[in-house]
Amino acid sequence: MVPVIAILLATGACWGSGGVYRGHGMALHGELKYGPGFAHVDYVDPNAFKGGEMRLGRKGTFDTLNPFILKGVGAPYSGSLPYDSLLGTTHDEPFSAYGLLAKTIAVPDDNSWVLFELRPEARWHDGQPITPEDVIFSFELLRTQGHPFYRDYYAAVDTVIKVGDHGVKFAFGGEFNRELPLIVGQFGILPRHYWRDRDFGATTLEPPLGSGPYRIAALEAGRFVTFARVADYWGRELPINRGRYNFDRFHIDFYRDETVLIEALKAGEVDVRQETSAKAWATAYDIAAVAAGRLILQEFPHQRPTGMKAFWFNTRRGNLADRRVRQALAYAFDFEWTNATLFHGLFARTTSFFSNSELASVGLPSGRELEILEEYRGRIPAAVFTTPYQPPATNGSGQIRANLRTARNLLAAAGWRVVDNALVNTASGERLALEFMLHNSAAEQYVIPMIGNLERLGVAATVRTVDRAQYQQRVHQYDFDIVVNNRGQSESPGNEQTHFWHSSAAQEPGSSNLSGIADPVVDELIGRLIAAPGRAELVATTRALDRVLLHHHLVIPHWHARALRTVRWDKFGQPAATPPFLRNRFFVTTWWHDAERAARLEANN
Repeated sequence: MVPVIAILLATGACWGSGGVYRGHGMALHGELKYGPGFAHVDYVDPNAFKGGEMRLGRKGTFDTLNPFILKGVGAPYSGSLPYDSLLGTTHDEPFSAYGLLAKTIAVPDDNSWVLFELRPEARWHDGQPITPEDVIFSFELLRTQGHPFYRDYYAAVDTVIKVGDHGVKFAFGGEFNRELPLIVGQFGILPRHYWRDRDFGATTLEPPLGSGPYRIAALEAGRFVTFARVADYWGRELPINRGRYNFDRFHIDFYRDETVLIEALKAGEVDVRQETSAKAWATAYDIAAVAAGRLILQEFPHQRPTGMKAFWFNTRRGNLADRRVRQALAYAFDFEWTNATLFHGLFARTTSFFSNSELASVGLPSGRELEILEEYRGRIPAAVFTTPYQPPATNGSGQIRANLRTARNLLAAAGWRVVDNALVNTASGERLALEFMLHNSAAEQYVIPMIGNLERLGVAATVRTVDRAQYQQRVHQYDFDIVVNNRGQSESPGNEQTHFWHSSAAQEPGSSNLSGIADPVVDELIGRLIAAPGRAELVATTRALDRVLLHHHLVIPHWHARALRTVRWDKFGQPAATPPFLRNRFFVTTWWHDAERAARLEANN
């Protein structure tokens, strides 16, 4: 165990008796970027204009304003904009947090507890003060009645108690966990006086009481939701908030079809969009407004891990339990042809669960990563040490006969053979049948060609596109064979990996362990990752975990872009600096309405 004093140094922080750190923020590893007297973060304009509206579009639907439970489809931003947390994180540090509801943070050198001192000026939107009792109530409510994620994420918290008039102390049990003081400061605090007489486990369309920069002002289920800025928001002048939350309103319309959404943008009914479709980026915006500079296409490069977008296997299904079967099926996906034909060559192939970052495993293991993996030799696939992970590749011609031949050999070794053009199990006589379940019909363009290749192997493959609510329900119950999913990752992975990969989450409904992996080595690596004493050890352990997961063949990797692609009407101002760890939809919190640009745009349209 490395004392916290070695890793939580911060300019202006102090250590009290008994080796207790006290400060305005905390860094997981290294030093805080911003000292106790900082005015604002570097990637905002503190003088940004306050006012105006941003209109957004979203494909899909929603049926609840309570996104903290498993039931229902939550409205976007309904769990963030109306609520404050104890700490606020930055986008230009791997993992640092600064006081939001909390004025100060105190942590002992053994990391056994954390004490937050609440700001006495913090208020709910109805004017009532935010109290330690609200924090304690929120934590217990989320852990007992909230989404299963909270129960897993905060499992190591033993007790939460009030200390003095404004203090809340979280005491931890179990093994040393470096992240816990930071992550217990991240959940949204809920008002006890509002929720104690309401059913927290039910979906609701009643705009809830919050404390954050916005409140929900209007909505129609499945059609639109409007957030209005709280003019007297108690935290508007905090350094972590200065220059952010500049729009008076965010209005989000919902569309059933992505093509219709794009047309609404081009018609001026939507102001800004993060474009994730390479085809749309390359072809949909060849219009006069773009040529004239009124509608702007802009890329924002970043260093944030892009995660793993992929076909995800449900290994709980008996026909997908064998790693060799999953590995074989990957040879039926032709990324090179897909990228060139469908996506104009705009994507890079994903080869890591932590792609686009220093956390990704590459080549063969070496150095500290190899030392870690050697401890598990004999308990992990031998290929981890001998063969760099690389998804099957093709020449892009669409002819993948050699790959299918490799797939047949792997399937034969796993006990499958072709009988009358059908791939059957030699022991049970059962045919291999697979369903791709989608919630976005746009994915059919690359799923259908893969189904054709699978049929050449004798697999009975089908695709089924369902609405988002049904998709979410079936995924929560693990009622699927293969889905398209994007597992995002942070630049400082930790406790959330338990929810992603740990065996304790494999059978828990609603967990993020989609694949159902239950491997003791993975469990142990997650524990080591959480307890990593410094950034170097965290990186080496993450790479080791990444490599083991990849060689389990839980997914067929898709692709990623190393920049956020945005399309916007020229009516907004932007900060001069872009943070390296850019989050999706960053424009919601750091851009502002530019009246001069908006007037010019209106005059020219």
